[in-house]
Amino acid sequence: MIYAKEKATGKILASNSHCTVESMLSDITSDGTSAEDVVVAEATESEIKTMLDQQHEASKTYADKRRRSYPPIGDQLDALWKGGDEAAAMKVIVDKVKSDNPK
Repeated sequence: MIYAKEKATGKILASNSHCTVESMLSDITSDGTSAEDVVVAEATESEIKTMLDQQHEASKTYADKRRRSYPPIGDQLDALWKGGDEAAAMKVIVDKVKSDNPK
């Protein structure tokens, strides 16, 4: 499989299993992108998927990562309602999420 990525950022611009390096480079540079700014190479489909997954993960903001780390809101509210040890345990969990994902 052929893929193209920006040299400066490493961002994958395109991938295709049914083209040549020359046609991929032609497609990428048709919008004004300089050929010197692009790397066109071959990789397996799973390698490209891994690169795209890493690219997607890196593009997430701290808020996205932090939001997904919190326990479900229902569990948080339940712990607050019950109070005592459950509320204290939930506070420890929430504080850890905040410290692991600082603003």
